[in-house]
Amino acid sequence: MTVGAGRPALREQLEALVAEMVARGILYEDGRREFELRYISRALEAADGNVSAAADRLGLHRNTLRRKIAEHRLKVRR
Repeated sequence: MTVGAGRPALREQLEALVAEMVARGILYEDGRREFELRYISRALEAADGNVSAAADRLGLHRNTLRRKIAEHRLKVRR
């Protein structure tokens, strides 16, 4: 599924956020890191800390998600 597919309001919000980030001079890597951290955190919350279920929600392999959890130093609720 692509971002905003069937959801124009979501696409517009994303466009506005990206425009603001560019206008404020936020570096790509900083924005990507912050987005990834929040996206993974929310997926883990929605999966009640189950890494396999969160990985499925994100379309990632479980081991990839574990590596990203370690990269971001996230605590996984078990």
